[in-house]
Amino acid sequence: MSIGLNQSAPTVQSAGAMTATPAQLDEALLREVAKGNQLAMRTLFMRHQVRVYRFILRIVRDADLAEDVVSEVFLAVWRRAGRFEGRSAVSTWLLSIARHKALTAIKPQPLERLDGDLGFAIVDPARNPEAEIGEKDGAAVLRRCLGALSREHSEIIHLVYYQQETIKGVADVLGIPLNTVKTRMFYARKRLAMLLRDAGVDRLPT
Repeated sequence: MSIGLNQSAPTVQSAGAMTATPAQLDEALLREVAKGNQLAMRTLFMRHQVRVYRFILRIVRDADLAEDVVSEVFLAVWRRAGRFEGRSAVSTWLLSIARHKALTAIKPQPLERLDGDLGFAIVDPARNPEAEIGEKDGAAVLRRCLGALSREHSEIIHLVYYQQETIKGVADVLGIPLNTVKTRMFYARKRLAMLLRDAGVDRLPT
C-alpha cells in the first residue's frame, strides 16, 4: 500500500497509553489518524494487517488479490477515520470494511438456502475447530473442509472461531441481524460437521 506514511510524523499522545487495553489503544490511534497522524496510521496498520489479510484471504481465496484488498482497506481507514462512531470495536470496524472491499473484488455468489429446524447452539469462540481436533492430520482435513464451505458459511466460522468475534461483532461485520447470525452459524456448523464426517473426522466442537 502507498499511503505515504512518514517516519517523522508526530507520535500518538494518550494519557495512560502504557496501561491501555488493546481496544483503547486502537481507538486512540484512530483518533490520531483522523487528525492526519501518519505514524498512528502506520501503527494501526502494523497491529491489524495480518488479521485483516487472513480474513480477506478466506473470502477472495487468492493471495495476490487479498494483498490488493488489504491496501484498499487501510486506504479507506485513512480517509474515513473521522467517521468512526465507536459503536463497535475498531478491530470489528476494520473487518467490516475488509468484508465490503473483499466482496466487491469478487463476483457475487448466491446465498445457500437455509432449510430445516433451527437449534441455536452458539459455541464458545475461545477454542477453534483446529484446537479441538488437535492432531496435524485432523487440522489438514479441517482446512480442506473449511475450503469446501460456501463463502457465507466460511466467513462466519472464521469470524467466530479464528477472529474470536462475539455474535454482536459478527452482526456488525456482516451487517445482518443477530438472529440471522445465529441461523447462519447453526447451518455452517451443521455443514462443516457433515464434511468432517465424510472425511473420517467424527467430531466437531460442541
